Amino acid sequence: MADNIKIITPGGERVGGFFNPVRIAAHLWQYRDLIRQLTWREVVGRYKGSFIGLGWSFIQPLVMLCVYTFVFSVIFKARWGVEAGEGKAAFALALFMGLITFSVFSEVVNSAPSLVLGNANYVKKVVFPLEILPLVRLLSALINAVFSLGVLLAGIFIINHFIHWTVLMLPLVWLPMMLFTLGCGYFLASLGVFVRDIGTVIGVLTTILFFLTPIFYPISAVPVQFRFFFRINPFALFVEDARRAVLWGLSPDWPWFFFSMGLSGVVLIFGFVWFMKSKKAFADVL
Repeated sequence: MADNIKIITPGGERVGGFFNPVRIAAHLWQYRDLIRQLTWREVVGRYKGSFIGLGWSFIQPLVMLCVYTFVFSVIFKARWGVEAGEGKAAFALALFMGLITFSVFSEVVNSAPSLVLGNANYVKKVVFPLEILPLVRLLSALINAVFSLGVLLAGIFIINHFIHWTVLMLPLVWLPMMLFTLGCGYFLASLGVFVRDIGTVIGVLTTILFFLTPIFYPISAVPVQFRFFFRINPFALFVEDARRAVLWGLSPDWPWFFFSMGLSGVVLIFGFVWFMKSKKAFADVL
């Protein structure tokens, strides 16, 4: 990623201190300029050399939203069944919101096993804070999700002629999803150095999780005897709360929200500590 990037050497923090989430945040914050540079480079690099450039970030989700609306409202005549008298396009909007939320997770975890492998020069030749790589990938995925979200909000306004004020709660609603995703990213980025097959395995597991998450269907469509298992799926919580805030003007399901926050915090802490402890062996393996 190289030209004109200022590299800051780590401060020698004790790994044990990273069981404190404030220490994790403070540690990453000291590299904020480098994180910003790498994130922007990654976002721009996706469409480098293309004629439209960043315009594809709007065109792709716009095309997909139109396709979902046509397929599910015209062909399948599907209904989500949350609001009385909901329009034909409500199913497509609910589906698109779920896809946007899940895409952040899938983009990070599917690429995480190759993050360190793809930047082996940073491991061997320079003092580089490798722990920022999963965060950079998460921020890049979030920026692309924001472009898609802009298209979704435009679609909501065109269809419903208003946008719920609760959309302002989306950053809070997405917070546990971001922490959970980042924790998984740290763990998989480290594991990918030592187990090269993990990338293929994660691709399969992500696909399974995709269909076990209520993206194409509401939780109410799941048989009652299985509904509990879907409720404790973290991404079922993340997707449902995102829909509540953006589409239906509702607050998060607070008990489940705090449960997911606690779970996500634990995943982040242990993922980060695992990465920091194992990164000392990266150079030996690579």
